[in-house]
Amino acid sequence: MPRFLKPSKVVVILNGRYAGKKAVIERGYGHAIVAGIERYPLKITKNMGKKRVAKRSKVKPFIKIVNYNHIMPTRYGLELESLKSAVTLDSFKEPTQREEAKKAIKKLFEERYNSGKNKWFFTKLRF
Repeated sequence: MPRFLKPSKVVVILNGRYAGKKAVIERGYGHAIVAGIERYPLKITKNMGKKRVAKRSKVKPFIKIVNYNHIMPTRYGLELESLKSAVTLDSFKEPTQREEAKKAIKKLFEERYNSGKNKWFFTKLRF
């Protein structure tokens, strides 16, 4: 594992289905286990109601095992202690375990987004 790609480091996925999406490194082995955002929250304005704000604040996460050649590190980090327990190598063995891990990550990401921290992580890359 390259030393600049430590766990809780924000990276950009370069290849495949999630190319251009932001993710956080969970664990590092020969490959990196990452949890990222497949669908970002939408823009919110002050004249929107609570129901509409709640609907637009939803996040769709993904988990994936990625080769280090296919991720680009950023200068940002995302510290979530409970993220490490949510995703393990065992999460990929069975689809039901994978879904449970995604639900846990979704909850963590939405809590972090609603708290207003790590704004850059929750915005879509413009390119």
